[in-house]
Amino acid sequence: MQTLPTSIYKPSNWLEPLDWHEVFGNGQRIEVDIGCGRGSFLLWSAQTHAETSFIGVDRLLRRLRRIDRKAQRLGLPNVRLLRVEASYLVGFLIPDLSVSAYHIYFPDPWPKRRHRQRRLICASFLFNLQRTLCGGGVVNCATDNLDYFQWIQHEFCQVEGFAEAEPELLPEASRTDFEREFSAAGTKLYRCRWTKR
Repeated sequence: MQTLPTSIYKPSNWLEPLDWHEVFGNGQRIEVDIGCGRGSFLLWSAQTHAETSFIGVDRLLRRLRRIDRKAQRLGLPNVRLLRVEASYLVGFLIPDLSVSAYHIYFPDPWPKRRHRQRRLICASFLFNLQRTLCGGGVVNCATDNLDYFQWIQHEFCQVEGFAEAEPELLPEASRTDFEREFSAAGTKLYRCRWTKR
């Protein structure tokens, strides 16, 4: 399959669920990297799992352009990038029962108590993750913030239909840039994995 001139995808209609065949031109399984940052995990995944299609999501266009250049150099036809808020993407653009895995690594913890309502992980967001996951689909999360990790665990426990599983063990090559920085500083990291029942 040939790579496209750009991996950055702009839906023709931002009010309707995406058509994965239109987005990727194939019927491969879909995984979504929410807050893909500089793309280290996303690009590693796309190189390692050519049989899977990956969507990278971020709000910052400059980040997506940087990832796009790398994806083009690597010749990765299984990567698409979307500039959109994660809650809107999952709430309105992802079709039901269509995603095999979500990866949410080091989201903003909004540590101040008055800002906690801004946290991405909340009951309504998790409801939409569950709605859009295939049976047996998974959500992988990681954070360096213990309070946020406990919050994430609590929120998942409030939503029926998820079961906690052992966190996924990935090679060092897959680490996000945040993870590399935190590990170099000796910061403790917290991981969890939840499976749709």
